[in-house]
Amino acid sequence: MATLLEDIQKGSDWMVKGFEELGKKLDYTIESFKEIDLFFDEQSSNGKPIENSILSTNLGGIIFSLGAYVGETMIKNSTGAQWITDDKNPGDDMNSSVQFESGTLIWPMQKVIKRFELGSQDSIYFYGSQIIMRENSPDNTV
Repeated sequence: MATLLEDIQKGSDWMVKGFEELGKKLDYTIESFKEIDLFFDEQSSNGKPIENSILSTNLGGIIFSLGAYVGETMIKNSTGAQWITDDKNPGDDMNSSVQFESGTLIWPMQKVIKRFELGSQDSIYFYGSQIIMRENSPDNTV
C-alpha cells in the first residue's frame, strides 16, 4: 500500500500529464496556477461540475491531485517547505498540509476545494503568489 506522500506525488504527476493532454502546461511554477484557475472556469460553475465536463467524471480524484500539484509547486518554489501527512488516518488525505521553514502551514487540497466551490474570487494563482512572495522575503513579510 502506498503512503500518502507517494499518492500526493503520483497525483501531482497525473495532473501534469492530464493538463498536457488538454494542451495546458503545468510546470511547477507559480505562474502555472493560472492554468488551474482557467481549468476551473472552463469545467465548473457555481461550485458544481459542468455537465459532461472532465470534473463531472472524477471530481474527488481531480481535486486531490490538483491540491497535490499546488502543494508540490509551493514546495519547489520555496526553501525548506515539506508535506505534513498522516498515514495512520487515510481518510484525512484532503487535510494534508505543507509547512514552510517559517512555520506557516497551508492546506493545498482545501484551497483547491474552495476554488472549486467559490469560483474565481478564490484564485489559486493569487493565493500561491502571495504566499511564495512572503515566504521568500528575508523577513517573511509581503
